[in-house]
Amino acid sequence: MAKSNRINTIFHWFLSEKTKKRSERIILGIAITSYLVHLLLIFLNSRDIITLNSSFFENPIAAIYTPFSFILVYEVYLLVFYLPKSISSYIGKQYEIITLIVIRRIFKDISNLELSSNWFDLKYDLQFTYDVISALILFLLIYFFYSNVIKISNSENDEAEDDMDEPSLLRFIQLKRLIATLLVPILMLLAAYTLYHWGAAALVDYRNGVEAFKDINNIFFDEFFTVLIMVDVLLLLASFFYSNQFHKIIRNSGFIISTVLIKVSFSVDGLINDALIVGAVTFGLFILLIHNKFEKQPLSNTQS
Repeated sequence: MAKSNRINTIFHWFLSEKTKKRSERIILGIAITSYLVHLLLIFLNSRDIITLNSSFFENPIAAIYTPFSFILVYEVYLLVFYLPKSISSYIGKQYEIITLIVIRRIFKDISNLELSSNWFDLKYDLQFTYDVISALILFLLIYFFYSNVIKISNSENDEAEDDMDEPSLLRFIQLKRLIATLLVPILMLLAAYTLYHWGAAALVDYRNGVEAFKDINNIFFDEFFTVLIMVDVLLLLASFFYSNQFHKIIRNSGFIISTVLIKVSFSVDGLINDALIVGAVTFGLFILLIHNKFEKQPLSNTQS
């Protein structure tokens, strides 16, 4: 009991509504400040007061990339925040994050656009086209995903398993709280490590810094989705102790596959990258739709 109380105390310190609102205000302030600083650097670079050899500091539109990065940080926090409350909302936040990464990439690459009649022959113009279309599709898919999330209640039990007794349900919620509590410092350390690793490469070897800068969309989030895969597998294995309903096991397994596809997308670029991301969210949506069909059929609740 004492251990459970300690977990709850730390959980509420990291992931309470009060902490969420405070984090939202802090991140918003940092996002606005970073945007203004980025604009200032672009202005100084354009006047040759400082020299920054990157298209990232040439076009003012590219400055939107910076506040979006901090918005993504807040989305990561929200993902952990919703983990103990709802598996579906937790997965939905993963989809929101990858969609924001695509949108952020649009703002970064828009400075490389070349307006010409050879639009479909130019690498950056094609990537911009792929990303814009993918962002629209992802936005629509996320709408359908949330529209089909079964909302049982607004309490901690909104993802309660129908075949769980009260003690089992409480233990499962407590496990998710423990995982969420551990995720906060883990992700903070991961963010600090990846930022330091990239910064050191940029300072020691300028050429390596430029290469890292080109792959800035992958910084942190490649490793982040690796952590999510491990968390998803842990939740799946733990769910076997509390529920053996076939459709819920398939739903959780399908969500893991969806997360893996998102993770794989970071290893490729161009059309394949966008196709993997859209495919991952589409797969997750269909898994949820089929799961809901099972939920509406009383015979589907028979034990396997």
